[in-house]
Amino acid sequence: MAAVRSDGLRRGVTAGKPSRPAPRPCGAGSSRRSRGRHVLSTDTVTADALALPFFCPIGPAVHPRADEAERRALDWIGAIGFTRSEEEYARTVATRSADFYARFAPEADPERLWLAACWVYWGFAFDDARCDEGPLASDPAGFARMAAHTQRALEVPGPLCTGDGFADAVHDLGERFRDCATPVQNRRFHHAHQAWLTGVQWQVCNRATGLMPDLDEYLTMRLHSAGGEPTYAMLEIVNGEEVPAREMDAPAVRALTEMAMCVAALDNDRHSFARESTRRQTDQNLITVLMAHEGSTPEQALHQGIGLRDSVLCRFLGLSESVRGHASRSLNRYIDDLAHGIRGNIEWAARTLRYTAAGGDIPHPATPAPSHWTDTPLPHGRDPRSLPSIAWWWEVRI
Repeated sequence: MAAVRSDGLRRGVTAGKPSRPAPRPCGAGSSRRSRGRHVLSTDTVTADALALPFFCPIGPAVHPRADEAERRALDWIGAIGFTRSEEEYARTVATRSADFYARFAPEADPERLWLAACWVYWGFAFDDARCDEGPLASDPAGFARMAAHTQRALEVPGPLCTGDGFADAVHDLGERFRDCATPVQNRRFHHAHQAWLTGVQWQVCNRATGLMPDLDEYLTMRLHSAGGEPTYAMLEIVNGEEVPAREMDAPAVRALTEMAMCVAALDNDRHSFARESTRRQTDQNLITVLMAHEGSTPEQALHQGIGLRDSVLCRFLGLSESVRGHASRSLNRYIDDLAHGIRGNIEWAARTLRYTAAGGDIPHPATPAPSHWTDTPLPHGRDPRSLPSIAWWWEVRI
């Protein structure tokens, strides 16, 4: 039986020795969903987005030195100074980004784990200041210029002073990554970072023109704009493992990476819906997309979205087991941490003030949102194989 921690989240592994995630076959086990369809009122859909249990038959894990990573990352934030006010600093610290990444990479090198945590802290602050809020959030041209300068600051080696706090901070991280990672690992991270900024630019363009993307367009955009690609690209760096190109670039491994990014992004849509409603930022969210283009009620959209997400996770679980039989040690570790990231993202979101705090500019203590688990996927939802941009995930062969 899994141990129950004092904060109410289950722990199935010992802190120092995370085991490989052990998914059960889709459809196995019992589910609290089987007791009947939950009916949500329109007025409470934002709060009840988390009432349905999460299908995630993957074992939890966390790095035993997560607290050390947090301490070192916060020291870096204080020294580098990209937050412009006490409010921004408090909001950045409240993301608990070290805890976030310690769940993605539970066996990482501690000397590298804290660097990845620094980037996640930076990424959340950048997202709040430049992507979701502020004058650039609806200015495509202005955002494109800023994003290009930021990306270039990451890529350029050697001394650099841009005069922009966010660009200077990410340049510092780029230098630190160059000191500890291989050229291949760094280039993969740079490409992933650029893909993220490109996805956000698409999101900014939609906001500026008042365009609500359809479901297929939204999933394509969200694969990039959610930031999952650079987050997962850091796994090779923190683990000190370089997956051979013949494996990393194989269609099946690319599909696994994209599916892990998709599941985490759609889970974030559930977690963030209430927060974004308070800040009036729900112009592009899985729930609002389904309501706009499928004619769904909020209750129907929530169930359709969860069903879609669960179908993707089922495919991820099945394909990952098929790939493992032919994988190198470094690829197996990468796949393990793709799965850890899916589970860890849910657990982190249930306790971070980024999602659990009430509205307002400065996060303040709130009761952590409960994370309910189920081993059975929700059967209702759009068949993802009907969506051109992701249908290939079901067609790829080993």
